[in-house]
Amino acid sequence: MRSEQNFIDGQFVAAESADGIDVINPATGECIGRVDTAGATQVQQAVQAAARAQRHWARLPSIERGEGLRRLADAIDRRAPDIGRVLALESGKSVADAVAEAIYGAQITRYHAEWARRIEGEVIPSDSVDETILLQREPMGVVVCLIPFNYPVYTLLRKIAPALIAGNAVVVRPSNHTPLCAYEIARAVQDAGLPAGIVNVLSMQHDLAEQLCTQPEVAMITLTGSVGAGRAVLEYCKANIAKPSLELGGKTPAIIEADADLEQAATAIAASKTTHAGQLCTAIERVYVQDRVHDRFLALLKAKLAAVRCGDRARDAQCMGPLVSASARAAIHAKVLRAVNDGATLELGGFMPEGPGNFYPVTLLSGCRQDMEIVREEIFGPVLPVLRYDTLDDALRMANDHQFGLSSVIYTENYRSALRVANRIEAGELYVNRTPADPYQGFHAGWKRSGLGGDDGKHGMLEFTQTRLVVMKH
Repeated sequence: MRSEQNFIDGQFVAAESADGIDVINPATGECIGRVDTAGATQVQQAVQAAARAQRHWARLPSIERGEGLRRLADAIDRRAPDIGRVLALESGKSVADAVAEAIYGAQITRYHAEWARRIEGEVIPSDSVDETILLQREPMGVVVCLIPFNYPVYTLLRKIAPALIAGNAVVVRPSNHTPLCAYEIARAVQDAGLPAGIVNVLSMQHDLAEQLCTQPEVAMITLTGSVGAGRAVLEYCKANIAKPSLELGGKTPAIIEADADLEQAATAIAASKTTHAGQLCTAIERVYVQDRVHDRFLALLKAKLAAVRCGDRARDAQCMGPLVSASARAAIHAKVLRAVNDGATLELGGFMPEGPGNFYPVTLLSGCRQDMEIVREEIFGPVLPVLRYDTLDDALRMANDHQFGLSSVIYTENYRSALRVANRIEAGELYVNRTPADPYQGFHAGWKRSGLGGDDGKHGMLEFTQTRLVVMKH
């Protein structure tokens, strides 16, 4: 069994107490590791180390920070097999998928390294001929990064890479479900020779997260998580008037027009719903199908989903893996039962499997209504409700009648329909004839309760900066 200490000021540090967090393989229920939990003293030490390191880091030419990120990316590539093995055990992913996630994390790190010569300010015209107005971009300072369980390597690097290139230092709190891979990233930080204190990694119980986020030196908190977690972070931000950047819940609608390539749409939606057991913020969560093709599309989708088997991906990588926890599985099953009781038709799945692991079968529900909980609330699992619609206006009305607005999808061969949805959908992203993939040169940002701020691309990097206006007489 693996054990890990917290990473503070460039070193792995012994715990203040014997407390720790057991890490459970969700496919087998076995304990595969234990991580030390930070106490109040270590939280203060980590934030203070980050504050000291940040002052020097911010004064470096940005090209030197970029070189540090490139070294980090190279170190992650070298460690990708080790990162992948650990991540696979604690997440239920296949080793191949987990290694690929590490490699993809190295890619986004290199992408942000390229901003070294491209972080720009502005020259703004003044009303006076003897005056120049400059708008400069400066780092925030110390950034707390709160990482989810579902893509814990990629999301960690998605946050720390833009934070570092902008001149910040970070304190990372990984998910208590998948913390082990974060310490492998900490070893890559050591391998890359980044300054001590620039990246710190601490596991902790939930009640200590508030102490971390409200330390006086913390200038920004970035979270990928639930709406409830986002509300907690907004409360934490009040202490220092810290800047929040929140990617929260999602309920991606997919609109299937009558002229769509139904085979292509069914294949892609089935893959979206079963990748990592549907535990993706942008996985398809509700499907609106035009009346004329509803029955044909439902049959296609059912056939594709029925072919998916649950199982331990360490044994068979072609299987769909487990949910993160037994409590998550129980909550999802309860939603399915309520949907059926409320009038939905169970086409597929909808039962609790026997045996070890947090497995839940792919579940397809037809005859759903817009007012059902299964349509209104995020599922974050392999459950898919299907609804009918008549006109595209009807589909848009239902897609927009929602608390979330992260991502959205339309399948159509009519560019007019695609553009109509593009101009009216209430979401931060629209994917046309494909399912979401979060290109890291784009901007991943939600509307409504799906978040504040965003990740990726130029705009995601600029989230980690603040401005200074300089007005100069001459």
